Amino acid sequence: MSSDAKDDHVFKALAHPRRRLMLDALKEGPKTTGALCEAFPDMDRCTVMQHLKVLEKAGLVVARRQGRERWNHLDALPIKRIHDRWISEYAGHAVSILDRLKADLET
Repeated sequence: MSSDAKDDHVFKALAHPRRRLMLDALKEGPKTTGALCEAFPDMDRCTVMQHLKVLEKAGLVVARRQGRERWNHLDALPIKRIHDRWISEYAGHAVSILDRLKADLET
C-alpha cells in the first residue's frame, strides 16, 4: 500500500469525533473492547467494534487477544508520520514568517 493510501486511512479514522475520543481513551493505556464499550455507554458494542475496525485499518489501534478478552493498544506512529509529512513542514514555514514579522517590527 502506498504512503498516500495509508495517510488516507489515517485521515478517515481521525475525521470522526468518536474515534478521536476512543484514541484519547487509549492514550491512558490499553483497554479491552468491553472497557471501551463502558466508556461510551451511548454506543452499542457493534458500533464500538465498527469504529475500532476503522482505527485498526488505519494502523492506529492494534488488537491483541488474551484469553477471551480483546485488548486494544494505541499505535501513535501513523499520527507522527502525518505530523512529519504535513504539519511540521507547514509549521516551519509559519514560524519563519512570524520571525520575519518580528524582525520587521523591531526595526
